[in-house]
Amino acid sequence: MKIDEKALKKLDNFKGYLNNDRVTELFEVFDIKFAAGHWCAGDFVDRFATEGYNEGLASDIQDQIARVAAAQIQGIEFHNNLFLTESGKIDYNKISEIKNTLEAHNLVATNMNTNLWGMPKWKLGAASNMDKKLREEAKQILLDAIEIAKEVGCSTVAYWPGSDGWDYNFQVNYGTILNHFIEVCADVNKEAQKKGIQFAIEPKLHEPREGNIIIGTTEKAALVCKEVNSLCGGKNMGVALDYGHIQMYAGEPADNLYTMAVFGVPILNFHVNNAKLHSNDEDRITGTGDIWRFIDFCYAAIDTGYQGWFGEDQFEYRTDPTEAMALSRELFGNCMKKALLIYAKKQELLEAQASGDAIKTINVVKQIIYNE
Repeated sequence: MKIDEKALKKLDNFKGYLNNDRVTELFEVFDIKFAAGHWCAGDFVDRFATEGYNEGLASDIQDQIARVAAAQIQGIEFHNNLFLTESGKIDYNKISEIKNTLEAHNLVATNMNTNLWGMPKWKLGAASNMDKKLREEAKQILLDAIEIAKEVGCSTVAYWPGSDGWDYNFQVNYGTILNHFIEVCADVNKEAQKKGIQFAIEPKLHEPREGNIIIGTTEKAALVCKEVNSLCGGKNMGVALDYGHIQMYAGEPADNLYTMAVFGVPILNFHVNNAKLHSNDEDRITGTGDIWRFIDFCYAAIDTGYQGWFGEDQFEYRTDPTEAMALSRELFGNCMKKALLIYAKKQELLEAQASGDAIKTINVVKQIIYNE
């Protein structure tokens, strides 16, 4: 983002509620980069609707890319398995085909996610699996994802370890599986460094695990990153934060950003969405929950100097996917505008915060949150 005094003065040009065209102008002034996962643009199935919720909606990757562009979104995230042959090898023809489609729609490839949870062989984990052969397989898939990201043009690769973890007490030795996980991540990060790709871990409390995913919280992810970066040198490994995942354990998203900044762990990607507190990962439309909490998160992203992408990660089963993506972008833009207005009063806010008096801080921001 580009946040300076000259840009902040232009906030006077953004009075009132912003539709998506005005959000585009705001993003241009402040260099706010907004993306969506390709999966946001497809149909969705669950155990209640195994044929999906949107009759006749094509979910081919070409259709998904077109819908992301139609929602006025700048960037798109992918999963690595889109670029693999049936035998699991990198499909360079598919890479070329999708790059051509991105160019035709003026979209930027942002982040490459890795699927190490969607096959039966990963049911007991991937990078932390007790079977060394499977750990090596998982590592190779991650290494291939680095190569795919480089070819497609992504700047980051994110690993969400959805199958790694446990469901019952005593099921695993927690230290053993964590050491396995760190060892794989360190090997992958070394290769990522060589190729100029940053490697991220995406924490989540549980689901699909009923008990715990191995990297359940932002703070544990930070510890793993610090250890991997210590082994590899530099700060190439960081965290991919998902707003809804933090909601699952009622963490404070804004606090997470400052915690990462204090401990020197980079945040490499954001997934923005909404979820109910202490619930599952519903991936609802961004900005439809507690806007105080979400605007605080946006402010923290500004104040800690985040320069990466904000990527939608939503599963909107019963709405039109293009309309849902566009609405998320619009609501995000309006929340970000409020955060920028508060940032323009940063000194006043800091003085109020120095008092420790909640009334004083609320008085600084209340009119912006409710009226601007």
